[in-house]
Amino acid sequence: MYPLIRPLLFQLDPETAHRVTFTGLRLAQRLGIPVAPKPAEKPVKVMGLTFPNPVGLAAGLDKNGEYIDALAALGFGFLEIGTVTPRPQPGNPKPRLFRLPTAQAIINRMGFNNQGVAYLLEQVKNADYRGILGINIGKNAATPIQNAAEDYQTALSAVYPHASYITINISSPNTSHLRELQAGDAIGQLLAGLKATQTRLADQHGRYVPLAIKIAPDLDDNAIRHLADQLRLHRMDAVIATNTTLSRTGVEHLPHAEETGGLSGAPLTALSTHVIRQLAQALAGELPIIGAGGILNARDAQEKQAAGAQLVQLYTGLIYRGSSLIKECSDALAG
Repeated sequence: MYPLIRPLLFQLDPETAHRVTFTGLRLAQRLGIPVAPKPAEKPVKVMGLTFPNPVGLAAGLDKNGEYIDALAALGFGFLEIGTVTPRPQPGNPKPRLFRLPTAQAIINRMGFNNQGVAYLLEQVKNADYRGILGINIGKNAATPIQNAAEDYQTALSAVYPHASYITINISSPNTSHLRELQAGDAIGQLLAGLKATQTRLADQHGRYVPLAIKIAPDLDDNAIRHLADQLRLHRMDAVIATNTTLSRTGVEHLPHAEETGGLSGAPLTALSTHVIRQLAQALAGELPIIGAGGILNARDAQEKQAAGAQLVQLYTGLIYRGSSLIKECSDALAG
């Protein structure tokens, strides 16, 4: 049905369309109305976790964890909610979300708008979902970049008992100076503190929760190798490649292309796959890679897998293709 509904949704402001769509999904789930064909079981073991299939939801679509059960009904092998920050924040001023339909792309400058970690955890506790749940954490915009580690460790401590794995988002282009944490000495200092906190929390709670680091696509090959070295050195559990891009290559003359923010969708496909390939070479199998960025069809997912990704995540592809993309990609990766 989605190809019939999409033109109507695209008449709405993107944030309004998002609310309408997810409210409808939640209603359908509560009424037991199937809205997506279920993928076949294709268990994949990554980070010590067994995923029912290798296709997951990327962070950003359910920032506050308000639609967990509705999203689970679509057949994902895992869900990632967030990005959530220690304290609530409104994000950047509206408008902050723009469609580029002819390019199958989106530009967003949301700015980690969310209701804070305490609210998200209430939603997690109230959900029936018992599958693999990733929680993506970030720093508050008001926190100086030199104090970012404190926000990450605060959020990590809060979500640790409730997550299957935790993603550290240091790659959004919409929080000032955030991407600086990926470079130089900053990345090593951040990862060392996160590893120490993870170790303490594992002892405290009697369970080990893996940490994944989400990185940007706008890194040169030397920066990717430096990141890979740091991820290995500090014994991170996975890397997610990639977040959105600041590049406008291929969309320069389209309406909204001049808007600031991160570009996702088809224009990101090749760039994110290149980062995955470079990471795979640098990591030499020591860390698993979760591929994200520009997966609009089964072939895109297969290319991510061929480049070195063990799992993939969808975001913009869902907006343009609907939930049938989940089964399409899962079946292709199972072949």
